[in-house]
Amino acid sequence: MFVKICGITSEDDALFAVAMGADAVGFVFAPSPRQVAASQVYDITRRLPPEILTVGVFRDELPDRVIDVVNRAGLKAAQLHGHESPSDVAAVAAQVRWVIKAVAAGSADARRVNEYATDLVLVDAPSPGSGKVFDWSMLEDVPEGPRLILAGGLTPDNVGQAVRIARPWGVDVASGVEKSPGKKDPRLVKAFIERARAAAPLPHLGPDEMPYDWADDE
Repeated sequence: MFVKICGITSEDDALFAVAMGADAVGFVFAPSPRQVAASQVYDITRRLPPEILTVGVFRDELPDRVIDVVNRAGLKAAQLHGHESPSDVAAVAAQVRWVIKAVAAGSADARRVNEYATDLVLVDAPSPGSGKVFDWSMLEDVPEGPRLILAGGLTPDNVGQAVRIARPWGVDVASGVEKSPGKKDPRLVKAFIERARAAAPLPHLGPDEMPYDWADDE
């Protein structure tokens, strides 16, 4: 079970999430209470273990801008959380090794995820970024093929149920493990990761297949 802790704004929160077993940490570059600068993120990413997937979150940015920020921040992946076209995603994917395309559950984008140049798809609530839970059965409308990461209103209290019902490849959380916007609550982070993993279906137990072998880049 792939677990991403998003909306990281400090080195302490990033290191704690990693220590608790998170596979990925996300940094928001789109307008948000959790928005960070590339230079700030670089100071954090260079201190993280190489096996951690570090993700920059963007919304409706030009591909060249996304690629530039990813490089300056020392990130491994870009998450495109707007209405990016398949050609926009392909342009980013040509320069950034791992791209996560976020789509809103029930949207036209969710029904055409196979058209994007990535097999990592994050499914958020119909109002993306709202932190609200949605009907997880809506994932049935998403075509098979991509690895689905479930987001939207997840917390330590509901992530186990979400994993058992939706059976995603991974889960993503931001506000559900915070004590205030951009400030993580260590107890909630720990509980979220533990409960997500405990609820994982049998095919997802054991050593997870990460997006790629980081040793390939060494």
